[in-house]
Amino acid sequence: YIITNNHVVEGADEITVQLADKREFVITGEELKKRVWTDPKSDIAVIKIDAENLIPAKWGDSEKLAVGDWVVAIGNPFGLELTVTVGICSAKGRSLANLAEYQDFIQTDAAINPGNSGGPLVNLKGEVIGINTAIFSRTGGYMGIGFAIPSNMARNIMERLIKYGKIRRGYLGVYVQDMTPDLAKTLGLEEVKGVVVPKVVPGSPAEKAGIQQGDVILEVNG
Repeated sequence: YIITNNHVVEGADEITVQLADKREFVITGEELKKRVWTDPKSDIAVIKIDAENLIPAKWGDSEKLAVGDWVVAIGNPFGLELTVTVGICSAKGRSLANLAEYQDFIQTDAAINPGNSGGPLVNLKGEVIGINTAIFSRTGGYMGIGFAIPSNMARNIMERLIKYGKIRRGYLGVYVQDMTPDLAKTLGLEEVKGVVVPKVVPGSPAEKAGIQQGDVILEVNG
């Protein structure tokens, strides 16, 4: 099983997997439905090939990754196979507009470029703690800001894709927006904390629980 990004394989009529030892596996036609599972909402995809003598990557715990920890990105930027770059974990819990519905990105300054997508972000033990997914750039190339899906999130989605072939999610039915100093002042709050509810989906669990438009959520699960 190979984990990658949905945007790497989305809409493909044919997928070729090339291993480090140059073995190639081509997936096409009806086999795509049997061997490729995707979750566009998290930008995760899983590919299955029949291959022997593979050494699996070791999963790491992305929750234990701290800002400032060294990380290594491995990928295929601009067709340059098995490129390794190094940097630190610059931040955690980042989100990017219009990339995926479910976001909790690790930010890194390890060089990530087009072609790195789907490659591993590893710690200094060689454990996978992220899946390289996106960059923030005004040039289309590396500008010191890259993003990876945390391994704990990626692994959970991968295991469910393998087991069920798709992801089923529960939902709250509540829209939220970040609190700002102006909003806090308007709402009469002493601190700039929490999130504002601009909209509640009619008939949703959130509405049934009594959450209303204009509420401020300060805490979840206790």
